[in-house]
Amino acid sequence: MAAKKPRKKAKPIKRTTGKGGNYRPTKSGAGMTKKGVKAYRKANPGSKLKTAVTGKVKKGSKAAKRRKSYCARSLGQLKRSSAKTRNNPNTRIRQERRRWKC
Repeated sequence: MAAKKPRKKAKPIKRTTGKGGNYRPTKSGAGMTKKGVKAYRKANPGSKLKTAVTGKVKKGSKAAKRRKSYCARSLGQLKRSSAKTRNNPNTRIRQERRRWKC
């Protein structure tokens, strides 16, 4: 009879929101925190991930182009989501689009 292998301990679930999390709660606009972006970039060298463009930007600037690009991408995500998600102003995608000023 074969000997039983010791069970591996389950990895703790990584929290994404709350204390020590890398994402903003939905009520504060969803999306990643500065800390979360920093952690992601550390784990993925060469990454160019940045936080949301939330302030005023000059027309045609790099930040304005990033915002325009994000808004176009997220609109596609919003259109492909369910009607319940699309119409609820408190969903993550709607809150994040509001934060980016789309």
